[in-house]
Amino acid sequence: MTIRRWSPSRTYTKREEYLLKRLRRTRKLFAFLRDHRHELFDDALQDELVSMYRDTGAGKEPVCPALMAMAVLLQGYLGASDAEAVELTVVDLRWQMVLDCLGTDEPAFSQGALSEFRARLIRHDMDRRLLERSAELARRTQAFDFRKLPKTLRVAIDSSPLEGAGRVEDTVNLLAHAGRKLVSCAAAMLDWTPEQVCKDAGIWLLSDSSVKKALDFTWTDPSDQAEAVTTVVEQLTRLERWVRRELSEAMKHPPLKEHVETVKQLIAQDLEPDPSGGGLRVRDGVAPDRRVSVEDKEMRHGRKSKSKKFNGYKRHIVHDLDAGVILACAITAANRPEEEAVAPLAEDLGAQVASITELKIDRGYVNAPLVAQVIEQGGEVICRPWAGRNGNLFGKRQFKLNVRDRTIACPAGVTEYIEFGTTVEFEPEHCDRCALRSQCTDASPGHGRTVSIADNEPLQQRLRKAAATRKGRERLRERVAVEHALAHVGRRQGRRARYIGVRKNVFDLRRAAAITNMETAQRHAPEPARLRVASRKAA
Repeated sequence: MTIRRWSPSRTYTKREEYLLKRLRRTRKLFAFLRDHRHELFDDALQDELVSMYRDTGAGKEPVCPALMAMAVLLQGYLGASDAEAVELTVVDLRWQMVLDCLGTDEPAFSQGALSEFRARLIRHDMDRRLLERSAELARRTQAFDFRKLPKTLRVAIDSSPLEGAGRVEDTVNLLAHAGRKLVSCAAAMLDWTPEQVCKDAGIWLLSDSSVKKALDFTWTDPSDQAEAVTTVVEQLTRLERWVRRELSEAMKHPPLKEHVETVKQLIAQDLEPDPSGGGLRVRDGVAPDRRVSVEDKEMRHGRKSKSKKFNGYKRHIVHDLDAGVILACAITAANRPEEEAVAPLAEDLGAQVASITELKIDRGYVNAPLVAQVIEQGGEVICRPWAGRNGNLFGKRQFKLNVRDRTIACPAGVTEYIEFGTTVEFEPEHCDRCALRSQCTDASPGHGRTVSIADNEPLQQRLRKAAATRKGRERLRERVAVEHALAHVGRRQGRRARYIGVRKNVFDLRRAAAITNMETAQRHAPEPARLRVASRKAA
């Protein structure tokens, strides 16, 4: 099967000239994409897109992959659904102009084709190539040579919250939701209705649309919750026994196996043995790595600050401080530390840059391996140092730390040797008779003052010295560029995730970043010398 390449016209019709003139005021990216589509989707990128398809000659001939990739970008630009995107290829002149089908009365593709193409992009990691290509195009508009990879780079990394698309529920509703999913799966395998399964298994509670309506409690008595949990668990146990009896072989394989494991996971994480008697009760406190949604198993609890919580993910970007473009993206669960995102970011970055000369990061990323790698290669890491606080007593700043000799001296002049990644304790006999003891420690007699020494203490020392100077603080403020870029991506992607799961949301983040890069390119691109097709009358 020979897959057609996309060969859009490079000349402009009078109709296109008219549309482009109007698009200089609003939605300028449509004009930019029309002007530069042949550069964005050059022969090399089209070859990569075609390589996603198997060359067996079987199956229906696909729509031009480059045209579909352009449609994916337009969909992200307008935030359109799949169904809406299909209709826009017929009713929106801007879409028709960019896709080179101006005046058509038929959709450029079907909804199923768009969904399948997106899945194929994700499967072959081609969304990363679209992001890389958008960065190359943006560099070219700023007189960078987009055909050559930069040898060195100044980059910044930052993150922001992304609310998950899955529904977050309390324990009772979460368990019931998982139970109903298991009922629906079993019913589909037996070609029964869910009501038939509930009746045969004797689980009346899960046959109702609302578990709390079926329980019919006032929820004012503390015993209501305990009784509700007991009832729900009893019903789920009965359901599992019924599934094991009726579908024992299917339980060993997805999707039934996954639904059974989900029920077990939720019971284990949210419930604990009741010390006052038999049965289970809602866990006191939140389990580590608690699953918060049945529909999206990768969502987690997270915090913007000590007082502000959210449920879902964190999005991370790497921003080129010189070209002003986004180079790499990653998504992590909301409860994971920032440093875990650096490995996938560095992997994507490795294909675009030889080395990093300057890395500006938030403190959450400081323990990532990339930081040590940049330092080893002679690069510079710029970050706010961790602030040591000790109330009204002497803080770490009042101690003289010599990382070269690996010694630390207290305000009274007593010196101890240190090891990185440990806690040093001064001799109690010195501290007990020290005149500064009341200002230094509130430990009981017989115990000396302790000071924690970080694993990366040499780096922290350099960061503290830099932050103490005006020039150092000025360089710290340069990281605001990545915050602005992240705000643009967040506005484009939205506060709430569009898809379920990490990988699909990585795709959406990369698409939003690619669109942001092209908007950057559009602001710097000169007006092209357009070639217009002569009208019939003139001819």
